[in-house]
Amino acid sequence: MFKQFYGMSLNPFEKGIKEKDAYISRDLKEMISRLDYLNETRGIGLFTASPGSGKTFALRCFTKKVNPNLTKVIYLCLTTVTTTEFYRQFCISLGLEPCSRKSDMFKNIKDYMENMSSDKRVHYMLVWDEAQYLSTDILRDLKLLTNFSMDSKDCFSLVLIGQPILNNILEKQIHEALKQRIIINYDFEGFSESEAIEYIQSRLSLAGASSEIIDNNAVLAAYRSCASSIRRLNMLLTKALIIGAQHEKTVIDTDIIMAAANEISLR
Repeated sequence: MFKQFYGMSLNPFEKGIKEKDAYISRDLKEMISRLDYLNETRGIGLFTASPGSGKTFALRCFTKKVNPNLTKVIYLCLTTVTTTEFYRQFCISLGLEPCSRKSDMFKNIKDYMENMSSDKRVHYMLVWDEAQYLSTDILRDLKLLTNFSMDSKDCFSLVLIGQPILNNILEKQIHEALKQRIIINYDFEGFSESEAIEYIQSRLSLAGASSEIIDNNAVLAAYRSCASSIRRLNMLLTKALIIGAQHEKTVIDTDIIMAAANEISLR
């Protein structure tokens, strides 16, 4: 209903915005550039951010731009698994038949990665999202998996993505060997006020709507209600557009933003 009322071709704040239409925030640009470097040099990368900051979307944007014949991105997000289940997931993602014994799967993965890297010139990037939930045993085995030819070369890259607590987990002495292998580390800073303004304007333009349907004070109120979370900002503005259309408000003001915030408990 609100799309028709405000003359929009789509919901500008919906989840399924295409990567090519992404607003290039500072965090998005920094993560993609670091992933590019990791793709070239190989190794381990660590990216942390609060929930809803856009780290997984940044990964999607990076995946869209790489050559799929040279770089294979494996995305895993089920992190609350046992070590054996992890190896089974990894084998299946590579097209390998899982074995009953962890040691056999470990060897098969290592052999496959070394062959693809040395003979096929294909670079695999294993991405673990929500990595703060990975067990100590899996983190230890990830370090072992990245050790090739007596630690003289990298045959695939490992990308750990998680919430800020992941940094604290990796500070523990038991993970020192894994931490030392991290060559890229980036903590998201979150949307700035100016970025939020530009983001909202770009989204409205993409949908074919005028930026004037949300007044300046309402934009600032929305930003300040969302603690720099893009996901929360999108939810809040979608709800505001719904409320505005229901009350036939041609311009979204701070009262509508506050009403939307109350409805979705973003106080």
